[in-house]
Amino acid sequence: MSTPLKVALLGCGTVGTQVARLLADQSADLAARIGAPVSLAGIAVRRPNKHPDVPAALLTADAMALVASDVDLVVEVIGGIEPARTLLLAALRTGKSVVTANKALLAEHAAELFAAADESGADLYFEAAVAGAIPLLRPLRESLAGDRISRVMGIVNGTTNYILSAMDETGSGYAEALEEASRLGYAEADPTADVDGYDAASKAAILASLAFHTRVTAADVYREGISAVTAADIAAARTLGRTIKLLAICERNTGDNQESVTVRVHPAMIPRGHPLASVSGAFNAVFVEADAAGQLMFYGQGAGGAPTASAVLGDLVAVARNRVAGGRGPGESAYAALPVRPISMASTRYHVSLDVADRAGVLSTVASVFAMHDVSIAAVRQEGRGDEASLVIVTHSAPDAALRSTVDKIAGMPVVRDVVSVMRVEGEDL
Repeated sequence: MSTPLKVALLGCGTVGTQVARLLADQSADLAARIGAPVSLAGIAVRRPNKHPDVPAALLTADAMALVASDVDLVVEVIGGIEPARTLLLAALRTGKSVVTANKALLAEHAAELFAAADESGADLYFEAAVAGAIPLLRPLRESLAGDRISRVMGIVNGTTNYILSAMDETGSGYAEALEEASRLGYAEADPTADVDGYDAASKAAILASLAFHTRVTAADVYREGISAVTAADIAAARTLGRTIKLLAICERNTGDNQESVTVRVHPAMIPRGHPLASVSGAFNAVFVEADAAGQLMFYGQGAGGAPTASAVLGDLVAVARNRVAGGRGPGESAYAALPVRPISMASTRYHVSLDVADRAGVLSTVASVFAMHDVSIAAVRQEGRGDEASLVIVTHSAPDAALRSTVDKIAGMPVVRDVVSVMRVEGEDL
């Protein structure tokens, strides 16, 4: 076998602990698969005394010194932008291959990291950054490199999927489902990144960048969370044979004789017969549509220490093999440089729920506003409640800007007492 490869591990939390364990437990198998032994040279943590289960000789609080030492590979599971960005740039610029699970960093600074990797000829792998243990990024990056991907749509956040699944299965409200998710450990003490869609938006940016060979950052992603989803929304979806999921949707558009990309994260109703509708609990699933391959679905555990560590180890084996062979894996592919369109230009169907006055002519008055903005109505359901009525309108596909203008106009009408909810409808073309 070749000379042993030294690994620096940055971070020893839920994922880092599992990475260190797998490196130790599977050392013989990893050496056989790679063609060289792999040894853990050190683990950088903020407080070395807080890790009694890790050999003290491996622990250090000086992450930069560890990165600058004679290690060959750097594995980063710290998370966040800094100090991870500075540490990984230092590693890449000195020719050390990097494996990272840091979705936020990649969604903001992927171009800078790839540039540093290209300059030194180092590898940058990040399978664990999206969907945990699910092999997803490498198929997009390598297996489907010869195909043309038109759409990527999926559930990429386990916390929000658990909450929405619980609301659908039990009829509970959002606050109650979030409390249960927190009690079971599916939600962080501060769940903002998950429930407000920031986590999913970072992952969507990475997926779109790989799928469409275009640099997409988190700032390019339209984002809505799930805190406004009510038990009434869930019930309405069920009545129509649908369920509600927080979706990351990346689309290639060909309108106006110019290709472009839209990337969005928001709750949406999907038919219960859609492959994503049956994904429950904290699981993730991503649906990919490509010209030649057709429709593909990737499903599995999207988070957790061991599942995410599995993806990290897969990347580590890949970059270590490249190191032993004297080669390099794929770098950034952003040649297409497609423009990213704003959400106002994205088209989809909508479910609009209104509280209106229960009298003659209300439906035709409301429908005329939809027609005025070229939003075609596909279905209408109206139920009376004394002098009030519930009016539900489902549209055909329409630009987001047209729908927003329609809703703004309707909200100011005397016959409309409240716009109860506006929910996008996806997946009905399958």
